[in-house]
Amino acid sequence: MLNKALLNDVIAIACAAGDIILSVYQQSADFQINTKGDDTPVTEADIAANDCITRALSSLSPNTPILSEESGLPEFSVRRNWSRYWLVDPLDGTKEFIARNGEFTVNIALIEHGVPVLGVVYVPVTGVVYAGLQGVGAYRVVRGQVESITVRTLTGRGTKDLPIEVVTSRHHGASAIVEHCAHIKQAIGEVVCKPMGSSLKLCLIAAGEADLYPRSGPTSEWDTAAAQAVVEAAGGNVVDHAFDSLRYNQKESIINPEFYVLGKDLLLWRQALELWL
Repeated sequence: MLNKALLNDVIAIACAAGDIILSVYQQSADFQINTKGDDTPVTEADIAANDCITRALSSLSPNTPILSEESGLPEFSVRRNWSRYWLVDPLDGTKEFIARNGEFTVNIALIEHGVPVLGVVYVPVTGVVYAGLQGVGAYRVVRGQVESITVRTLTGRGTKDLPIEVVTSRHHGASAIVEHCAHIKQAIGEVVCKPMGSSLKLCLIAAGEADLYPRSGPTSEWDTAAAQAVVEAAGGNVVDHAFDSLRYNQKESIINPEFYVLGKDLLLWRQALELWL
């Protein structure tokens, strides 16, 4: 059953995993780092958080499959039959974790028929939770205080005093971002860029604290699903370059296409960005 009780259960699971991650993060800078087959780093915190989440989700909904970055990828011949499953990144932003800049998250999403209908993004260093539930809305929990969040409009933005804010990756697509920002300045107005790690970039859009996140580098489905659920529940959009919403478990590869995360004014964004493409 898709309801707030289920969402609260998932928040508790994400926070428990975050506590495990934080204990590793705070103990020393000498935690174990290995390299996976795709040349990305993995730490003992990734593995411990994954164990915590998969055990808890299995107990919460024993008949719902779990797809996690750290648990291996089942064959598509198996996955294609999943109408409902959990999609997990136990530690999104491992590079940020290693760099010790605090910009890493725990991501848990529930996917139904390819759509992220529930999402929780937890930030262990700050203790902030971002949560979204289809048909209900999105909210943020800060120091125990719950506040509704929604994406913002472009109305009035694009001036030097109120520029359009674009969030960017710290590690991918720097040259493309420069081109994007130059085009947006020409098409809409003044723009500033905010570099940020992990799924926090999407959460800033959901919370109405940024306007656009253009992603040109590779991402996997577990990187985006939870935050997409939050963005969409907050009234925003996560779309590919054809302006179709990102969907999950639709093909053998779990690599996402390039995409945009947008607040309100989808038509205005589409007109501006399609002129550039």
